[in-house]
Amino acid sequence: MHDLARWVGTWCFRPVYRVRVHHLDRVPPTGPVVLVANHSALVDGPLLYGLLGRRAVFLVKQEMFTGPLAWALPRIGQLAVRRGEPDRRPLMAALGVLRGGGLVAVFPEGTRGSGDVAAAQHGAAWLARASGAVVLPIVCRGTRRPDGTRRRFRPRVDVLVGEPLAAPAGKGRAELTAATETIRAALAGLVVELDDVRSRT
Repeated sequence: MHDLARWVGTWCFRPVYRVRVHHLDRVPPTGPVVLVANHSALVDGPLLYGLLGRRAVFLVKQEMFTGPLAWALPRIGQLAVRRGEPDRRPLMAALGVLRGGGLVAVFPEGTRGSGDVAAAQHGAAWLARASGAVVLPIVCRGTRRPDGTRRRFRPRVDVLVGEPLAAPAGKGRAELTAATETIRAALAGLVVELDDVRSRT
């Protein structure tokens, strides 16, 4: 079902958005990858899921696992995360995926917002450090409807893939905090870069 869902995801947003993907070739075709992305709209995860060109396991908030999604999400390999509560189970499951050479996607901001990545949580850095996976920053712009505006007809959505970052080194809490800030800064810089691209085209 994972491959079927990913195939559906490659085209289902095309009628709704005008999607432009920049530097998709930077996605490593094999090997363990922790994908980190900004988060400003509910559609960000499903959109990226269909664009990556390889299987991806996303860490998804527990609240999404209701109704039909409670049946579908686990069957396409997605992991439920309880926000604000200590829960190692999804992290250990994600670590198993990475140690098997897979790709795990995390929204380090922890919740939807402006997508500027002003803050980040430690989970992505911890996963990359524990597994030796590279960190792949990706940012989206255009999925969030500006406050106070009407529904838009086929808005332009841009996705920019950054250069992979080496797995964090060190074992202590301070090193984890520093790695998290490196990831946050890379994502925030990529947002600025994409905003510049969008303003010029």
